[in-house]
Amino acid sequence: MDVSDAELARAVEILKRGGLVAFPTETVYGLGANALDDSAVRRIYAVKGRPATSPLIVHIAHLEMIRSVAAEWPDAAQRLSERFWPGPITLVLKKSAKVPPSVTAGLDTVGIRMPAHPVATALIDRAGLPLAAPSANRFTEISPTTAEHVRMSLGNAVDLILDGGPTRVGIESTVLSVAGATPILLRPGMISKREIESVIGPVNSVVQPSSGTAHASPGLHARHYSPRTPFYLLEPGQTGPQGRGLVLQLPHEPEQFAARLYAELRRADEEGWDWLGIESPPQSPEWLAILDRLRRASVPR
Repeated sequence: MDVSDAELARAVEILKRGGLVAFPTETVYGLGANALDDSAVRRIYAVKGRPATSPLIVHIAHLEMIRSVAAEWPDAAQRLSERFWPGPITLVLKKSAKVPPSVTAGLDTVGIRMPAHPVATALIDRAGLPLAAPSANRFTEISPTTAEHVRMSLGNAVDLILDGGPTRVGIESTVLSVAGATPILLRPGMISKREIESVIGPVNSVVQPSSGTAHASPGLHARHYSPRTPFYLLEPGQTGPQGRGLVLQLPHEPEQFAARLYAELRRADEEGWDWLGIESPPQSPEWLAILDRLRRASVPR
């Protein structure tokens, strides 16, 4: 669905006065606020019920915006941006003093992404502001991949929802820290570790953070992306618990699986099953991001 110039103009006005606008990206819908406005950013946390230990990703429309949010721009960031931006990868860098601590969970680093969606690009460019934008849903719940999902999750708590149709990628971005001497993969996404290493060389993986401490990336809480209905990740041949349950059937290709996952979980969650399940996909690199989301969404067995 197209977003009109009038809708974009209204969204820009809302953002400039400290309001919240939900907008589409190629991954999921984001809940956006001016990343340089502390009170607006704090409203994101309040609306989502998000803990202050979970930092936000800042979205930009062009590289000139880097100056307002990052204190450094290392060679690895330049090479990755040339290869993958605009696209579903977030780069964690040393933050600028202009970025309030509320964006970064008090850390000295900030995650930055250039989304590949025309509505997101137009909104950020017209506002002339970097936008802090986590997924537009209540914390730990299923991320939204349509504007209707945002309405179902947040209702009137958002000042405006821009409807750009269903998202293309379907799960959240890869998050990679390039703030230190060695790059660290903080959250897997559909841009894989293998693809990243083909550009910048070896990449380490993050250790799960301790409870109560600031996280280096969003998406690291043990429980995340979850339906209200108990959801089980089943091994091949394994059955679900007793009761009236549904085992979801999704495509065998990872890109198609990711694109449909959250929408299918939401649909099934509304149908009144006793439990939901899905058979675990292969333990291969191209499925790593999907497995991460499924494990965090599921009930331990």
